Amino acid sequence: MRVINNLKEIRQKRGITQVKMAEDLRITRQTINAIENNKYNPSLELALKLIRYFGVPIEEIFYLEDDVKKEE
Repeated sequence: MRVINNLKEIRQKRGITQVKMAEDLRITRQTINAIENNKYNPSLELALKLIRYFGVPIEEIFYLEDDVKKEE
């Protein structure tokens, strides 16, 4: 079971670049890119920073791949 995310979609809807987000969160742009492309799962600390940054519930950013299959 993989963790999937909507990070890119949420970020783009708000008009935030990867560079700006990286600066705000004090992480690298490469880290954001890897998360958005599902190549890296963030630590719990970073996941919590992301939900606070966007002010959304965790389920809006991250979900399990199995959850998508159950809905279909």
